[in-house]
Amino acid sequence: MNELRDKVAIITGGGHGIGKAIAHAYAGEGAAIVIAARNVPAMEEACAELKRRGARAIHVQTNVANESDCARMVERTVEEFGRVDILVNNAGVAGPTAKLTEISFAQWQEVIDINLTGCWLASRAALPVIARGGGGHIVNVSSLAGREAYPMRSPYAASKWAMIGLTQTLAAEWGRSGVRVNAISPGPVAGARIEEVIKARARAMGLEEEQVRRSIVGRSALQRMVTEEECARVALFLVSADSAAVTGQTINVDAGIAMS
Repeated sequence: MNELRDKVAIITGGGHGIGKAIAHAYAGEGAAIVIAARNVPAMEEACAELKRRGARAIHVQTNVANESDCARMVERTVEEFGRVDILVNNAGVAGPTAKLTEISFAQWQEVIDINLTGCWLASRAALPVIARGGGGHIVNVSSLAGREAYPMRSPYAASKWAMIGLTQTLAAEWGRSGVRVNAISPGPVAGARIEEVIKARARAMGLEEEQVRRSIVGRSALQRMVTEEECARVALFLVSADSAAVTGQTINVDAGIAMS
Protein backbone atom coordinates (compact mmCIF):
# COMPACT_ATOMS: atom_id res chain seq x y z
CA MET A 1 0.00 0.00 0.00
CA ASN A 2 2.92 2.37 -0.72
CA GLU A 3 2.78 2.83 -4.49
CA LEU A 4 2.76 6.63 -4.03
CA ARG A 5 4.87 6.93 -0.90
CA ASP A 6 6.70 10.30 -0.78
CA LYS A 7 4.67 11.58 -3.75
CA VAL A 8 2.61 14.77 -3.70
CA ALA A 9 -0.65 15.06 -5.62
CA ILE A 10 -2.69 18.17 -6.36
CA ILE A 11 -6.33 17.42 -7.11
CA THR A 12 -8.49 20.24 -8.41
CA GLY A 13 -12.14 19.99 -7.50
CA GLY A 14 -11.12 17.46 -4.88
CA GLY A 15 -13.66 18.39 -2.24
CA HIS A 16 -16.38 16.11 -3.56
CA GLY A 17 -17.29 13.54 -6.20
CA ILE A 18 -14.68 11.91 -8.40
CA GLY A 19 -11.95 14.28 -7.19
CA LYS A 20 -12.55 13.33 -3.56
CA ALA A 21 -12.54 9.63 -4.46
CA ILE A 22 -9.22 10.08 -6.27
CA ALA A 23 -7.81 11.88 -3.23
CA HIS A 24 -8.68 8.90 -1.05
CA ALA A 25 -7.27 6.41 -3.56
CA TYR A 26 -3.97 8.26 -3.78
CA ALA A 27 -3.77 8.82 -0.02
CA GLY A 28 -4.34 5.11 0.49
CA GLU A 29 -1.15 4.52 -1.47
CA GLY A 30 0.85 6.97 0.63
CA ALA A 31 0.60 10.25 -1.30
CA ALA A 32 0.35 13.65 0.33
CA ILE A 33 -2.77 15.38 -0.97
CA VAL A 34 -3.45 18.99 -1.90
CA ILE A 35 -7.09 19.72 -2.58
CA ALA A 36 -7.65 22.81 -4.70
CA ALA A 37 -11.17 24.12 -5.17
CA ARG A 38 -13.47 27.07 -4.58
CA ASN A 39 -15.70 25.53 -1.91
CA VAL A 40 -13.81 25.94 1.36
CA PRO A 41 -16.18 23.97 3.67
CA ALA A 42 -16.12 20.99 1.29
CA MET A 43 -12.32 21.09 1.14
CA GLU A 44 -12.04 21.33 4.92
CA GLU A 45 -14.25 18.30 5.38
CA ALA A 46 -12.39 16.33 2.69
CA CYS A 47 -9.04 17.12 4.32
CA ALA A 48 -10.37 16.16 7.74
CA GLU A 49 -11.47 12.79 6.37
CA LEU A 50 -8.05 12.21 4.82
CA LYS A 51 -6.26 13.14 8.03
CA ARG A 52 -8.44 10.76 10.02
CA ARG A 53 -7.04 8.05 7.74
CA GLY A 54 -3.51 9.17 8.59
CA ALA A 55 -2.86 11.03 5.34
CA ARG A 56 -1.02 14.31 4.93
CA ALA A 57 -3.44 16.77 3.40
CA ILE A 58 -3.94 20.50 2.92
CA HIS A 59 -6.38 22.59 0.93
CA VAL A 60 -5.83 25.71 -1.16
CA GLN A 61 -8.77 27.84 -2.24
CA THR A 62 -8.43 27.97 -6.02
CA ASN A 63 -10.44 29.14 -8.97
CA VAL A 64 -8.72 27.23 -11.77
CA ALA A 65 -9.94 29.78 -14.31
CA ASN A 66 -7.74 32.37 -12.57
CA GLU A 67 -4.07 32.39 -13.58
CA SER A 68 -2.77 33.73 -10.28
CA ASP A 69 -4.82 31.22 -8.30
CA CYS A 70 -3.23 28.34 -10.22
CA ALA A 71 0.26 29.76 -9.61
CA ARG A 72 -0.49 30.13 -5.90
CA MET A 73 -1.86 26.57 -5.77
CA VAL A 74 1.48 25.21 -6.94
CA GLU A 75 3.52 27.61 -4.79
CA ARG A 76 1.58 26.62 -1.66
CA THR A 77 2.09 22.94 -2.45
CA VAL A 78 5.85 23.38 -2.79
CA GLU A 79 5.96 25.42 0.43
CA GLU A 80 4.19 22.67 2.35
CA PHE A 81 5.57 19.51 0.75
CA GLY A 82 8.60 20.58 -1.29
CA ARG A 83 7.52 19.10 -4.60
CA VAL A 84 4.69 18.26 -7.01
CA ASP A 85 4.53 14.81 -8.57
CA ILE A 86 0.93 14.52 -9.74
CA LEU A 87 -1.71 16.94 -10.95
CA VAL A 88 -5.29 15.77 -11.40
CA ASN A 89 -7.33 18.24 -13.44
CA ASN A 90 -10.77 17.34 -12.16
CA ALA A 91 -12.41 20.72 -11.47
CA GLY A 92 -15.37 21.30 -13.74
CA VAL A 93 -18.92 22.53 -14.12
CA ALA A 94 -21.83 20.91 -15.93
CA GLY A 95 -23.10 24.05 -17.62
CA PRO A 96 -26.56 24.51 -19.13
CA THR A 97 -28.84 21.89 -20.64
CA ALA A 98 -30.34 23.62 -23.67
CA LYS A 99 -30.06 23.95 -27.42
CA LEU A 100 -27.16 26.04 -28.68
CA THR A 101 -29.42 28.97 -29.60
CA GLU A 102 -30.77 29.08 -26.04
CA ILE A 103 -27.34 29.26 -24.40
CA SER A 104 -25.85 32.65 -23.61
CA PHE A 105 -22.28 33.60 -24.35
CA ALA A 106 -21.69 34.00 -20.60
CA GLN A 107 -22.85 30.41 -19.99
CA TRP A 108 -20.60 29.12 -22.76
CA GLN A 109 -17.63 31.07 -21.46
CA GLU A 110 -18.01 29.89 -17.87
CA VAL A 111 -17.85 26.24 -18.91
CA ILE A 112 -14.85 26.77 -21.21
CA ASP A 113 -13.05 28.90 -18.62
CA ILE A 114 -13.32 26.31 -15.85
CA ASN A 115 -13.30 22.98 -17.67
CA LEU A 116 -10.74 23.71 -20.38
CA THR A 117 -8.81 26.88 -19.61
CA GLY A 118 -8.60 25.80 -15.97
CA CYS A 119 -6.99 22.53 -17.04
CA TRP A 120 -4.52 24.45 -19.22
CA LEU A 121 -3.65 27.00 -16.51
CA ALA A 122 -3.19 24.40 -13.78
CA SER A 123 -1.02 22.28 -16.07
CA ARG A 124 1.06 25.28 -17.10
CA ALA A 125 1.71 26.12 -13.44
CA ALA A 126 2.52 22.57 -12.37
CA LEU A 127 4.45 21.08 -15.28
CA PRO A 128 7.80 22.86 -14.75
CA VAL A 129 7.78 21.84 -11.08
CA ILE A 130 6.87 18.24 -11.89
CA ALA A 131 9.63 18.09 -14.50
CA ARG A 132 12.24 19.58 -12.16
CA GLY A 133 11.46 16.84 -9.67
CA GLY A 134 12.36 14.16 -12.20
CA GLY A 135 8.98 13.66 -13.81
CA GLY A 136 5.51 12.63 -12.78
CA HIS A 137 1.95 12.63 -13.99
CA ILE A 138 -1.01 14.64 -15.10
CA VAL A 139 -4.43 12.99 -15.12
CA ASN A 140 -7.21 14.91 -16.82
CA VAL A 141 -10.81 14.07 -16.04
CA SER A 142 -12.65 14.35 -19.35
CA SER A 143 -16.01 12.68 -19.98
CA LEU A 144 -17.88 10.36 -22.27
CA ALA A 145 -19.17 13.68 -23.65
CA GLY A 146 -15.62 14.17 -24.94
CA ARG A 147 -15.94 11.04 -27.07
CA GLU A 148 -19.32 11.45 -28.76
CA ALA A 149 -22.10 13.92 -29.48
CA TYR A 150 -24.00 15.24 -26.48
CA PRO A 151 -27.09 17.14 -27.66
CA MET A 152 -28.20 20.08 -25.51
CA ARG A 153 -24.82 20.21 -23.72
CA SER A 154 -22.65 21.94 -26.35
CA PRO A 155 -20.33 23.91 -23.98
CA TYR A 156 -19.69 20.87 -21.81
CA ALA A 157 -19.08 18.54 -24.76
CA ALA A 158 -16.76 21.02 -26.47
CA SER A 159 -14.70 21.49 -23.30
CA LYS A 160 -14.36 17.75 -22.71
CA TRP A 161 -13.42 16.97 -26.34
CA ALA A 162 -10.77 19.69 -26.10
CA MET A 163 -9.36 18.21 -22.90
CA ILE A 164 -8.55 15.02 -24.78
CA GLY A 165 -6.66 16.99 -27.43
CA LEU A 166 -4.81 18.86 -24.70
CA THR A 167 -3.95 15.55 -23.01
CA GLN A 168 -2.33 14.18 -26.16
CA THR A 169 -0.47 17.41 -26.87
CA LEU A 170 0.98 17.71 -23.37
CA ALA A 171 1.99 14.04 -23.45
CA ALA A 172 3.94 14.68 -26.66
CA GLU A 173 5.51 17.87 -25.34
CA TRP A 174 6.59 16.63 -21.90
CA GLY A 175 7.36 12.94 -22.36
CA ARG A 176 11.10 13.59 -22.64
CA SER A 177 10.92 15.34 -19.27
CA GLY A 178 9.56 12.17 -17.69
CA VAL A 179 5.97 13.41 -17.44
CA ARG A 180 3.14 11.11 -18.46
CA VAL A 181 -0.19 12.74 -19.32
CA ASN A 182 -3.37 10.71 -19.59
CA ALA A 183 -7.10 11.16 -19.17
CA ILE A 184 -10.09 9.24 -17.94
CA SER A 185 -13.45 9.53 -19.64
CA PRO A 186 -16.21 8.69 -17.17
CA GLY A 187 -19.67 7.85 -18.34
CA PRO A 188 -22.66 8.62 -16.14
CA VAL A 189 -21.46 8.45 -12.53
CA ALA A 190 -23.99 7.52 -9.86
CA GLY A 191 -24.51 10.32 -7.38
CA ALA A 192 -25.92 13.77 -6.82
CA ARG A 193 -24.41 15.34 -9.94
CA ILE A 194 -25.96 12.94 -12.44
CA GLU A 195 -29.31 13.33 -10.69
CA GLU A 196 -29.15 17.08 -11.34
CA VAL A 197 -28.26 16.38 -14.96
CA ILE A 198 -31.23 14.01 -15.26
CA LYS A 199 -33.60 16.61 -13.81
CA ALA A 200 -32.32 19.31 -16.16
CA ARG A 201 -32.56 17.04 -19.20
CA ALA A 202 -36.06 15.91 -18.28
CA ARG A 203 -37.21 19.53 -17.96
CA ALA A 204 -35.57 20.56 -21.23
CA MET A 205 -37.02 17.64 -23.19
CA GLY A 206 -40.44 17.47 -21.55
CA LEU A 207 -39.85 13.94 -20.26
CA GLU A 208 -40.22 12.17 -16.93
CA GLU A 209 -37.01 11.88 -14.95
CA GLU A 210 -37.30 8.09 -14.87
CA GLN A 211 -37.47 8.00 -18.68
CA VAL A 212 -34.19 9.91 -18.88
CA ARG A 213 -32.60 7.71 -16.23
CA ARG A 214 -33.62 4.51 -18.05
CA SER A 215 -32.29 5.83 -21.35
CA ILE A 216 -28.92 6.56 -19.75
CA VAL A 217 -28.55 3.19 -18.06
CA GLY A 218 -29.94 1.34 -21.08
CA ARG A 219 -27.03 2.46 -23.28
CA SER A 220 -24.42 0.64 -21.18
CA ALA A 221 -23.34 -2.96 -21.73
CA LEU A 222 -23.35 -3.52 -17.97
CA GLN A 223 -26.76 -1.87 -17.60
CA ARG A 224 -25.64 0.44 -14.81
CA MET A 225 -23.86 3.66 -14.05
CA VAL A 226 -20.29 3.70 -12.80
CA THR A 227 -19.13 4.78 -9.34
CA GLU A 228 -16.75 7.50 -8.23
CA GLU A 229 -14.50 4.83 -6.73
CA GLU A 230 -14.30 2.97 -10.05
CA CYS A 231 -13.12 6.17 -11.72
CA ALA A 232 -10.60 6.69 -8.93
CA ARG A 233 -9.12 3.23 -9.37
CA VAL A 234 -8.40 3.95 -13.04
CA ALA A 235 -6.88 7.30 -12.08
CA LEU A 236 -4.66 5.42 -9.61
CA PHE A 237 -3.58 2.97 -12.32
CA LEU A 238 -2.52 5.89 -14.52
CA VAL A 239 -0.03 7.17 -11.92
CA SER A 240 1.27 3.74 -10.96
CA ALA A 241 4.20 1.71 -12.24
CA ASP A 242 1.69 -0.66 -13.84
CA SER A 243 1.01 1.99 -16.51
CA ALA A 244 4.64 2.95 -17.08
CA ALA A 245 4.33 2.79 -20.88
CA VAL A 246 0.98 4.55 -21.07
CA THR A 247 0.84 8.23 -22.05
CA GLY A 248 -1.38 10.38 -24.25
CA GLN A 249 -4.28 8.00 -23.70
CA THR A 250 -7.89 8.45 -22.65
CA ILE A 251 -9.47 5.51 -20.87
CA ASN A 252 -13.27 5.16 -20.84
CA VAL A 253 -14.83 4.30 -17.48
CA ASP A 254 -18.43 4.02 -18.63
CA ALA A 255 -19.75 0.48 -18.04
CA GLY A 256 -19.51 -0.19 -21.76
CA ILE A 257 -21.25 2.71 -23.51
CA ALA A 258 -18.45 3.80 -25.85
CA MET A 259 -16.25 0.91 -26.93
CA SER A 260 -13.52 2.69 -28.83
